[in-house]
This record gives sequence, C-alpha cells and structure tokens, in this order.
Amino acid sequence: MRIFKRISFIGLVLLVRCTPSNPDTSEFAAVCQVDKGKPVSVMLTSYSTTLLANGKDQTRLRIAITDSLGREITSAVDSIRIYVDGDGKVTAPDGSKILLRTDTAGKKYTGCRLEHGLCRLLFIAGNRPDKIKVEARCGKLWPGSHEIHTLPADFVRMKPRADQLPEPTIPVGRMVGADISFLPQIEDHGGKFSDKRKSKDAIELLRDHGFNYIRLRIFVNPENEKGYAPLKGYCGLPYTLAMARRIKSAGMKLLLDFHYSDYWADPQQQYKPKAWENLDFKTLKDSLKAYTVKVLIALKQQGTLPAMVQVGNEINHGILWPEGHIGHPDQLAALLKAGADAVKEVDPSIPVMMHLALGGQNDEAIFWLDNMIARGVQFDMIGLSYYPRWHGTLDDLKHNLNDLMHRYHKPLNVVEYSDFKKEVNDIIFDLPGDLGNGSCIWEPLNQRSGLFDKEGAAMGLFSVYDEIKGKYLTISK
Repeated sequence: MRIFKRISFIGLVLLVRCTPSNPDTSEFAAVCQVDKGKPVSVMLTSYSTTLLANGKDQTRLRIAITDSLGREITSAVDSIRIYVDGDGKVTAPDGSKILLRTDTAGKKYTGCRLEHGLCRLLFIAGNRPDKIKVEARCGKLWPGSHEIHTLPADFVRMKPRADQLPEPTIPVGRMVGADISFLPQIEDHGGKFSDKRKSKDAIELLRDHGFNYIRLRIFVNPENEKGYAPLKGYCGLPYTLAMARRIKSAGMKLLLDFHYSDYWADPQQQYKPKAWENLDFKTLKDSLKAYTVKVLIALKQQGTLPAMVQVGNEINHGILWPEGHIGHPDQLAALLKAGADAVKEVDPSIPVMMHLALGGQNDEAIFWLDNMIARGVQFDMIGLSYYPRWHGTLDDLKHNLNDLMHRYHKPLNVVEYSDFKKEVNDIIFDLPGDLGNGSCIWEPLNQRSGLFDKEGAAMGLFSVYDEIKGKYLTISK
C-alpha cells in the first residue's frame, strides 16, 4: 500500500491519502460495488472493537462511501473527517502520526481522502480503559461509527485447549430464518400483509417462501418505564408465548433470543434489568439462570420449546454490565455458563448459540471465542450479525466464517443481516462440512428490507428465498 501525505500550510495539517497499489478486488464486486452512484452513507469498518489499553494495541479501519443499496462507490474521492471521543488515536496505516484539524465547533478530527473509493487507517488504543466513539463523517452523508472498548492492560488472554474444541455432537437442521419480533406491534397498529393480492398471515407468508425458522427477542420486563415497551410489554414473556403458538401452528421452528435486559442489548448497551440492578454477583448469576429456566419451562408447558436458544444478543462486549463486561472475562464466562446450563437443564437437546456482532471482524471474533471457550463456556453454535456499514465486506464475512469454522469446529449462522440476501446465504450454506447452519434476516416485514411495499404486499424480491429454499433446504443434512 502506498501512502501519500500532503501538507496543508494552513495549520500545517497532514491530509492522508490512502492509495492501494491496486484497487481492492472483490469476489462480490458485481453486487457490492458500483463505479458511480449517489452517495448516501459512510461505511466505517473497525476490524476489532475490543482492544487492550496499553498504548499500542491497534486495529485496522476501512472507510468507503456507499449508495442507497449499500454498494461501495469505487470512484469516490471525498474527504473524510474522523472524530475520536475517548482515549485513543487514529494514525496512517504505517503507524505514522497524522496532525489534527479543528472544525468550526472546536472539535479535533483527522482528515483523509478516499482513493479508488477507499481509505485505510489505524486506530491505536490509549492507556486508560475506556469506551471510545470513532466516527467518520463526510458532509451531510449518514456517518459511520463504532464504539471501541479498551480493556485493562493486565487482561489475561487465554486460548482453548484441544479438548475444549470438540466436533459437533448435536444435530442441527438447516435454517432460513426471519426475526419478526415487531409483528405484534405492527398488527396492533393495523398492519396487514398480502401475497399476490391475497391477504395472508405474515408467518405463513414467510413459510410459503421457504423460511423455516422464526427468531424472537425476549426482554425481562419490557413494560417498565424505561423498558422496551412501557406499559405494553411487547417482547415480554406473554407476547413470546403467543407468538410461539403461532409459529408452531405454521409448522415452523423457534429461535429464542434472550436479551437479559428490559431494553435493547447490543455492543453499545448491555444493561441489567431493573429487577436485577442491585444484586450481588452470585445472586445476579442465579437470577439469570432462574429466569432462563422459567421462560423455557413456560414454553415447554404449552408445547412450544424453542429449537435453538441464544444466550445473549450481540455479546462481544459482554452482558449485564458492569459485572459481565468483557473487561471482566471470568465473570462474563460465569454468566454465560449459567445461561447455557439453564437451557440444557430444561432440554439437553436444544442447541445453544453465542451471538457476536462481528460478521467480518475476524480478529475480534477470535479474541472473544478464544477467551470464553478457554474459560469453560460450552455452546453449540456461533452466531454473527452482518451489516456491511459496520461489519465489513462480503469478502470479510466469507473469510471470517471459513476461519472460525476451521478453528472452533462449530456450526455457524449469520443470525442477523439484511443486505445482499442471496450472497449472504450462498456464503453461509457453501461452508464445507455442512457447518453453515443458515441465516436469519433482521425484521423483513418493513419496506426497508425490499421484501414488502409500504402496504405490506410481498414484492418480487421474495424470489431470492424461493431459490434459496430449492437450493439449500430441499436436501436435509
């Protein structure tokens, strides 16, 4: 990679041009790149969002401009501003210093200019454990951002032993899934669905186009004032039980996604339910297990046990903060073991998934999986979210899945995605050894997914799933 630096004599600021000696080549260029287009957003990939606060741990940053379909515009030569809020810094790809500019609001930023539609930089952690926001801006485009968590420098990194990496033992059928947890809210607001001008239940409509799993998120007490659905309680246990009955009636399987919170849980927020806020660690761990058992027993009693369970949602930064943050790996492992043990206590045949928001971030996926498996966390499946705005290119996704498969010998699932529907499913199902379990599209019932119009009518894009069904589900392995 050639790095060109130009000095602006107004303020003596280095403007870094990141110019690949050859523009990036992609196996998926025909669908994920376009030479010209209307720019809509900044794509920022940080290849790790978990670093050690030792003043030298680093991760690659990749910046591109994308159009409304998420395609990178390869001719873009825009100037990008990268803002860092926290203890860390951005440097040139070779680690050399980039002088900072100051914007009209008095905020410092690093400037770079795209070449062949790309800019590559490094982020280097500071010396203080922190949650650092890194944001890439370009004019009025939707900015790209990441929250990078830096951990104590004395963090004990561990690697699993060979005996902790057994071959899969629980058979898991192939999944073409859809997370439609919003459905009760949509229906309560009068939303309806149709296919070929005929009204149809949304779950049955998805089934008829090849979907065989429905994924549901569940919150502890979403009806709380600061919960996901104050007073209403959407995605609480009563709604989950009702949806599970509908899923079974449609002849489909359930993937249950425990958030272990009253509100959304993701890499930026993993806050304890209000009822668990003041518990000591042992009681917190016991409460997580008891709650997991309670939910699963309720589902079992009505004959709708899930076919698969996620112990947490996008948990690469941990669960139940602060005790279960990744910066406290032994405590995080203890909480995850409690959740997994609860699932196996109710039914040992239910596969347990650990779900990370790291579709294309191989470095961080290895860091997390090594440290949790080595600390005794046992599970059956690896789940990944893949949104190109944060998680890299389709090539990154393919590389990550293949590497994790060989390292950990576990089935993999792209358990959240939306863009590049055909390509994501081809990548996961084409993994050797039938270790590509499948996928689960995130909330396809909205117009943004491209599967429905604003009136809830099924669109022609469903042909992709008709094809996926015929190609990957007709032969059960």
